Amino acid sequence: MEETISLKEIFDVLKKRIGLIIGLIVVAALISSVISYFVLTPTYQSSSQFIVNQQQQDPNAQYSVNDVRYNVELINTYNEIIRSPRILDLVIEELNLSLSSSHLQEKVQVSSPDSSQVVTVKATDIDPELATDIANMTVQVFQEELPSLMNVDNVQVLSPAVTAADPSPVSPNKTLNIAIAIVLGGMVGVGLAFLLEYLDNTVKTEDDIEKHLDVPVLGIISHVDDSDLRVEKLQSAASRRQRGA
Repeated sequence: MEETISLKEIFDVLKKRIGLIIGLIVVAALISSVISYFVLTPTYQSSSQFIVNQQQQDPNAQYSVNDVRYNVELINTYNEIIRSPRILDLVIEELNLSLSSSHLQEKVQVSSPDSSQVVTVKATDIDPELATDIANMTVQVFQEELPSLMNVDNVQVLSPAVTAADPSPVSPNKTLNIAIAIVLGGMVGVGLAFLLEYLDNTVKTEDDIEKHLDVPVLGIISHVDDSDLRVEKLQSAASRRQRGA
């Protein structure tokens, strides 16, 4: 027989296990806070922008739509060149970094909006000053090496990377981590509450007897505490004294 659960039963289960759910939420939030504030190393990001233009032999010549489209197509090639070992090895040499080109590649990101000739080079590091140096040096080396690689000279720096006076880390995002932990803790708590309720097959009420055994309840034996027995004895003694009087 297919069993269904009513909305009231759901609320009863949540109310019954509310302490467990809240406890898991608090524990998850505390663990996330400790990891975010004391375990994870903050990283900083700095970015430099350059623009790609078609090289013109005639200074009075005007750019056409095809020239712009050609430049945009070149950007995809430039993105790969910037993150190639040819460029990154020179960056490592210039900055005296104790990194491999593959490791530095993980620190450098290159992006450009759709149909835009502006390219952004972002560098990430635990040292904000070093992140700025990597971003600027990467663009500089690329600008110097590009003429020999593609026989073009059409890169102009728009804005070099600059380290802020009070830089803020880009990761970890402490608030987001704690919020995710709270949601996950609540989900785990609710799931565990229903799992414990499902595994609990003990009979506690007359409704459980009718539900699990499918038999009618003929009578109920009330639970009697010691305090109830003392009250009954006192009442009996008082009745006897009244009758004796």
